[in-house]
Amino acid sequence: MSREILEAVRQIEREKGIEDETLVRALEDALLAAYKKTPGATRHATVELDQGSGDFRVWSIELPPDIEERLMDEARERAISELEATEEETGERSHTLVTDEDLLIDWSEVPDEQVKRADVTPENFGRIAAQTAKQVILQRIREAEREMMYDEYVDRVTEVVTGIVQQAGDRNNVLVDLGKVEALLPRSEQVDGERYEQGSRIKAVITEVRSGTKGPQVILSRRDPELIKTLFELEVPEIADGLVEIRGVAREPGYRSKIAVESHVQGVDPVGACVGPRGSRVRMVVSELRGEKIDIIPWNPEPARFVAKALSPARVREVLVDDETKEATVVVPDDQLSLAIGKEGLNARLAARLTGWKIDIVSESEFARTEAEAAFGGAEEEFSGRCAAILTNGKRCPNTALPGSKYCGIPAHREIAEREAAGEDVSAQTVQPAAAEDEVEPEAEIEAGGEADQVAVPEGESAEEGETTPDRA
Repeated sequence: MSREILEAVRQIEREKGIEDETLVRALEDALLAAYKKTPGATRHATVELDQGSGDFRVWSIELPPDIEERLMDEARERAISELEATEEETGERSHTLVTDEDLLIDWSEVPDEQVKRADVTPENFGRIAAQTAKQVILQRIREAEREMMYDEYVDRVTEVVTGIVQQAGDRNNVLVDLGKVEALLPRSEQVDGERYEQGSRIKAVITEVRSGTKGPQVILSRRDPELIKTLFELEVPEIADGLVEIRGVAREPGYRSKIAVESHVQGVDPVGACVGPRGSRVRMVVSELRGEKIDIIPWNPEPARFVAKALSPARVREVLVDDETKEATVVVPDDQLSLAIGKEGLNARLAARLTGWKIDIVSESEFARTEAEAAFGGAEEEFSGRCAAILTNGKRCPNTALPGSKYCGIPAHREIAEREAAGEDVSAQTVQPAAAEDEVEPEAEIEAGGEADQVAVPEGESAEEGETTPDRA
């Protein structure tokens, strides 16, 4: 091979970003395989580049019989181990026959004085080298480009990319052009109800990158919660700048999502920042998600308040939490029960995913009956630490019982306690609701009720005063 061809090889290495000497080593391996097929080829040989002439020379290798036999045994063991490893990895039995002619021995550790070399370069080896060089260069360029592309995309897993739909006829395989590579959006990662028209532009999350013979195969997803996070980062500058953080995402793709946001700067409303002026920011995210509803919830370190807000848009009366089992009992007004649960339990399911708590939703009337049965059904201990008095409207008094008593400090309720202490039957006793100045205001009340903590929220308001519809899109 002339120096001009050698220089062209190294120029290609520099332009394609291939490591130095990679093509030269590949050429040596390919030329050795070509030499092995020529008549009269020696059993052991090597091909090396002649730095002086720029040509490739073939050298025969002759070893002492005992060393050659030992190296052949080692090469045979390596070949068998590689086949067994391949069989174990693929789970399929290999029927490859290992012959001595196919074994490549390693004589690199044999002392030079014990190795006899001879130049056995064929006369027409220059023509063979030129033909082989073209094939090897094209093959190695393709392999190097595939490897560089794989390295580029494998580092972008969980990243959101924008692509153009190339093929959408088969719903099971939607091909998306990402520029350098065609990605696959499988049926399992598509959102029910979404249609992907050919030529349309979509955003998706890279979930996996596989190395294949035709190049890297990039797997996309439209169901991944990371898609919502990235879309809000693109639309909300406060999130991109780190002023507002998305603490959690719970998503039912195609139907509804809930995100919990927290502000790290005083004076920045995290919910308002995500909603945007007249809902412009969240509307852009909803549009990209093809109409999927999004509830924006303010994150709260207090589990009870966080659970209450997570059930938005339903109004919550109070929340009883058990820190040991991470279970929360949520009491809602009777007319808010179906809204809190949601269609087919969707709202409650998303709230449980977002908070990480097991949520049990009960109506106010059902909870009052349960409390009354616990208070007057012979239970030795109070159910929640609340006053046991039943008001004329059928609801239980929301005030906290005095220490050592089942009743609060309102005079009428103290009278019931005294009559009960005197041995009278007060199980059917009801009292008028106390006047506003006598009743203990339940707003933002946090009490220790046995094993549970109670947070009471005034009727007609959500868990945090002043927030109604801005947290829902």
